[in-house]
Amino acid sequence: MGQKVLMKGNEAFGEAAIRAGCRFYVGYPITPQNELVEYMSRELPKHGGTFIQSESELATVNIAYGIGVAGGDVFISSASPGIALMQEGFSFACMAEVPMVAINVSRTGPGIGGIQPAQSDYYQMTRGGGNGDYHIPVFTPATMQEAIDCIYKSFAIANKYRNPVFIMADGMMGQMMEPVVLPEPRAPQALEKIASEKPWALVGRNGKPDRNLIRAYAPTPARLEEMVHHLFDKYAAMEEELADAAATSVEDAEIVFAAYGSSSRIVAEVLGVLKARGIRAGLIRPRTVWPFPSYAFDRVTAKTKVIASVELSMGQMLTDVERAVRGRFPVRMISRVGGNIPSSEDIAAEAEKILGEYK
Repeated sequence: MGQKVLMKGNEAFGEAAIRAGCRFYVGYPITPQNELVEYMSRELPKHGGTFIQSESELATVNIAYGIGVAGGDVFISSASPGIALMQEGFSFACMAEVPMVAINVSRTGPGIGGIQPAQSDYYQMTRGGGNGDYHIPVFTPATMQEAIDCIYKSFAIANKYRNPVFIMADGMMGQMMEPVVLPEPRAPQALEKIASEKPWALVGRNGKPDRNLIRAYAPTPARLEEMVHHLFDKYAAMEEELADAAATSVEDAEIVFAAYGSSSRIVAEVLGVLKARGIRAGLIRPRTVWPFPSYAFDRVTAKTKVIASVELSMGQMLTDVERAVRGRFPVRMISRVGGNIPSSEDIAAEAEKILGEYK
């Protein structure tokens, strides 16, 4: 059994990557994830790893691209505006099929915004800010334990699909402390085995008759179309394997909330508040937002009057919820922005008001 400890979120994120066997980290300081950079600078070298503080977010993603091309398991981190600067690199990594794991400890926006928690990077994470047709899996943990488990497994997923993988946290998760069970340390990648374990990696010819070639472009329209279809065959497999959600008290609920990450922690309390008032409420909690777990909404029955998407944004997940519901129920939004966190009472009061419209 793993070691149980009390850890701050940002530090737990770094420890999870180390225990997953990652020995390369690249980052640039930005609030609210600075402690993650500090933790990796202090702890990763103790395990024989390489810590790089880059000169910018743009450099971060491109250094990670180079490490990934050479077959290294690499972890990067930033917060909302920093992730925005990396989008070109993520597009290139998807096209060139370069694995890496990235965490966004998100903050408010647009623009510089503020350092408070937010979920307004949903579009940036799920739709992609880079050019072209591509997708990146996005895990949305709600607890520190889930975040650790997501990071721990993400390196295997990135390598399996030769694709970046995102973990979307926020400033609340990065700064809070919770007890967690740390996974058993995984043996780090043996550099001398990269050539055999990742035969596509650029590790030198080593006597092979043909060289490896990794590139983020295709020389002809026909070849580019072929490559994009290859990527989307891969994304279809990701959708089949990775889409994930948790459901609570959905089958007989009058109102079903959809919420992820920090918002879902508050909504979990709302269920009890409403139950005390004689209102049956349920929760669907996406643990991935790409691929979006539409199947979870099939469990909602005719007893439900309305679905409410609860977000720390102006409804960026709303479109995905509406698509998943397929017109079977009305979908409403409950939101706060600007770094303001709703209380369970705030959400319960809004839910009662919404339910009153469907009596």
